[in-house]
Formats: sequence, structure tokens, C-alpha cells
Amino acid sequence: MAIDAGLRHLALGTLLAAFPGPSAPDWAARLLADGLAGHTLFGTNIAEPAQVRRLTAGLRTVRRDALIAIDEEGGDVTRLAHRTGSPYPGNAALGAVDDPELTRTVYAAIGADLVDAGINLDLAPTVDVNTAADNPIIGTRSFGAEPLRVARHAAAAITGLQSTGVAACAKHFPGHGATLTDSHLELPTVDAGLDLLRERDLPPFAAAVAAEAQAIMTAHIRVPVLTGAGPATFSRAVLTDLLRGEYGFRGAVVTDALEMKGATLAAGGIGAAAVLALAAGADLLCIGARVSLDLVDLVAAEIVAAVGDGRLPLSRLEEAAERTAALAAWTQRPVTPQRHDAGLGYAAARRAVRVEGSLVELADPLVVQLESGHSIAEGRVPWGLAPHLNGTELVSVAPAQARPERLAEQAGSRPIVIVGRHTHRAAATRELIEALAARHTVGVVEMGWPADWRPVGARAFVTTYGASHANGRAAAEALGLTAPK
Repeated sequence: MAIDAGLRHLALGTLLAAFPGPSAPDWAARLLADGLAGHTLFGTNIAEPAQVRRLTAGLRTVRRDALIAIDEEGGDVTRLAHRTGSPYPGNAALGAVDDPELTRTVYAAIGADLVDAGINLDLAPTVDVNTAADNPIIGTRSFGAEPLRVARHAAAAITGLQSTGVAACAKHFPGHGATLTDSHLELPTVDAGLDLLRERDLPPFAAAVAAEAQAIMTAHIRVPVLTGAGPATFSRAVLTDLLRGEYGFRGAVVTDALEMKGATLAAGGIGAAAVLALAAGADLLCIGARVSLDLVDLVAAEIVAAVGDGRLPLSRLEEAAERTAALAAWTQRPVTPQRHDAGLGYAAARRAVRVEGSLVELADPLVVQLESGHSIAEGRVPWGLAPHLNGTELVSVAPAQARPERLAEQAGSRPIVIVGRHTHRAAATRELIEALAARHTVGVVEMGWPADWRPVGARAFVTTYGASHANGRAAAEALGLTAPK
């Protein structure tokens, strides 16, 4: 049966698609011509600055107001700098410095980079309050564990980013910071009452609304008191009653990627998830990273069918398309971003470094970098001290396979500096560090989310609050392993 062209146009106007590779396939451009809201760029789309500018300029020849989105958070989540690591510290480092003007300035610099690249919607900042030290997906993406601190930096980040004409999208409503599982892989639960949510998780989103964030992203998390058995993305109580009714948000509600298990497992597929999200009050639907023409057509057809069979009121679809169009129109305002010094991010990262103990005994060390995995949000981005060392020997080891006596033998008379991320989380990592510290002069550089654990016997514990290129340079400079730049 033929699909109503007008309804398909409306449905496409609520979708953010994606495509593989450094150039846009013909179908990606055709969808824009047919009314698609826009595309999200991922690391696979990014080779070098001139290529990105050509890519985005080509998309805009199809439709000037197309939304071109990206997850550019600075810190550990970067797409523009996925080959090297971000030149900016992430939110945890900015929160540790606790200078909202610095946060505003860093996000204005990120916005200027995005303008140069032809990108007008940043799926950032993350404004979750990271109250779970073992949170596998937020961590250093958060400004901290204190709601008011996160709130003031959320407002500063949004103000800085949007001063460049790039729309901000605060995420992940109503708060992903208390979870112990990853919504890319399953549906996490935050079992908290409304009073606790209003005190702990929601203040940064209130600040985002007050700062006039143009978009807020939903979380694929279950909050039983509000959502029952399903995720917040499908909950009218969360998106319409709470976010719009209680908090007065008037911008575009954007979903997290509908390909994530936190959405698809609850809905039974991406098409069904799109309908449920729209019905709950979402306006712009991120399909995800693995997108094809067939998938976009399937999702649009499911939305059209839902209007036909009554699952989705036509007025709700029209409202969503209107809000998405208004978001796109906002990005078309003429703005000239302020230029910032290229060393801004590195200077900011240096301000975030915290040293416990003494670094005096750690001169001319063997640097031991502990291999670690990465979250789906981060992807495989280089991290650590290697790019910043001036002749210092570095070895990379897997904690579970490493033998402390062999490392001590390799170090000889030199001290050992151990570099890791989330070193408190794995028993093998803790045991390796403490075994080395028991027999050798050892310092630790923690580049993940800092916890309360401190290794017995270590002479120093250095915290960077992130693993970006900027954080790595800051750590190397603090240790005296490279000349300051």
C-alpha cells in the first residue's frame, strides 16, 4: 500500500539518521530533500577538518537548514578528535576546577570548532549527576556528584556553546548518573522516589531549561515511580508531565539513540520505539549510528502506520515536526563565534590536576599504562601519557596478566608511574598496583572517575578527571615528564 507523501514528510521531519564513511551516499542526500530532519556524524565520518567541512557543505546544498548533529562533549567523548583525543578536558575536570566561567569558555571554544566544521547541533553537555562511582557509561562525562555543582556548570556549558550559534542538547533526562549498567546494552533502573529525584538528579535539568537549552535528550532508563516497567524515553509522565509541565521546557525533546538496547528491548524494535517515543512527547528521534536507507524507510513507515491506526495522534506528529523545524531555524541565526587560544583546553586541564602525596621520588620513571576497555559512548579513542613523553620509557600491560616482579625488574632503580582509568573497579588492577607499591617506589595517575580507593604504599596519587589528550599532557607536565607547552 502506498504511503501518504505528506505524512511521510512529517515523519521524516522527526528523524536524525546517519550514514557510514567520510562522504554522504546519495540516499542520505535524497532523504534530506524528502524532509529528513538531519544526520548525526560519528567517528567513521571524520577524517580531517577540510574533509568534514566538505561533507557538511555538501549536505547543506540539499537543504540549508538541515540539522547536522554530533556527540562532541570534550574529554573522553569526542568525534572530531577521535583519532588523537580531545584538546579539551571533559566535564569531570571542569567540575573539579569549579570555575563556571572556564566551563563557559571551553564550551564556546568547542562550539567554534563545530561551526568551523559545519555542525549546528551538539548532543552535549552531559548534565547527569554521577552519584554512582562505578557508573559504566557516565563517569567523567559528568561535572560531578553534587547536584548544585553540576547545575551551575550545566548552565555555563549551555551558555558557552549556544553563544556560537550551535544548539546544545542537555542529556540524559531525568538523570543517568545513579545507574550501574549501560543503557546501550540493557535497560538500567533508577529506583528512587520523586523527592530524591528532585533533590539529586533534576536540578541540572532545571538549570538547563533556565539557560534556554534548545534541546534536552531523554534517557533509556527505567524509573519505576515515573515510568513503570518501560524507559523514560517512552514515558509521557517523564517527557510531557515532568519535563514540559513541571519544568516548563519549550525546546525540542531529543531521544537517545533508538538502536540502543535500553529502547529496542522495551519496544520490540526501532520502528516501534520511534512511535512510543513520539507518543510520549519526544520531537526529534536519533535512530543511531548503524543506519541505512531501508531502516529510515522502515521507521518512517511505522510512524505513518501508527497515525493511521490511532497509536499516534496526527496532532502529536505535527507538533514534533514543528518543534524540530523550530530547532533548525534557531541554528540559522547569524552568529560570529569568538576565537580562542589553541592552548585553552590544555591550560584548563592543568588546573584540574590534583596531587596527593609527593612527586619528588618519581623522577625519570618507567611508565606502566594499564590497558582498559572503553564504553560505547567513548569509542576507541587514544588516551594516556604516550604522546607527551620526552624519551621516558612506557610499557602497556593488561593488569590480569602482568607480573609485578617482572615490572619491578624492568624498572630497575627507576620509580614506576602507573597510569590507569577507573583503577578501583577491578581486583586484578588493585592487586597489581599494591603488589608493586609494596616492593618499589610507585606513583599512580588516575585518568578515570576518581573513587575513594587509594593504593597502600603508593608515594603519590595523581587525579586528572579524564583521559583526553589535554588531560594526558597535563599529567605528564605535573610529573615533569615533558616540557610545558
